[in-house]
Amino acid sequence: MKFFLNVIGCTAVVLAFLGAFLPLLPTTPFLLLASACFVRSSPRLHNWLRTNRLFGKYLRDYEDGRGIPLRGKVAILLLMWGSLAWSMLRVRLPVLAGLLALIGIGVTVYLVRFVPTMRTGPDDR
Repeated sequence: MKFFLNVIGCTAVVLAFLGAFLPLLPTTPFLLLASACFVRSSPRLHNWLRTNRLFGKYLRDYEDGRGIPLRGKVAILLLMWGSLAWSMLRVRLPVLAGLLALIGIGVTVYLVRFVPTMRTGPDDR
């Protein structure tokens, strides 16, 4: 089982890395999936992920309950809704467009209501 979780975690890290540069591929869900897999299968890989130069600070802040900076939340929501709007316009079935809207609403509610907002400086007020 640990091998399976490590494979999923490593795949999620690769996808998270790609998501940092590709606009329609989400970084955060893959990063959280990798962390969840590594925490159950490999303390060494989990520590590596938490201390990683690119992702470490954000992951530590989230896992330690400090939350996400306001600027980050705004960027996440703008990019997510922009991607969802584009997808809803491209999809031909209204049911699928509605499903995308429901997913977007769910993620928005979760991000705004349940993830703490970390205020780090004058730009984030």
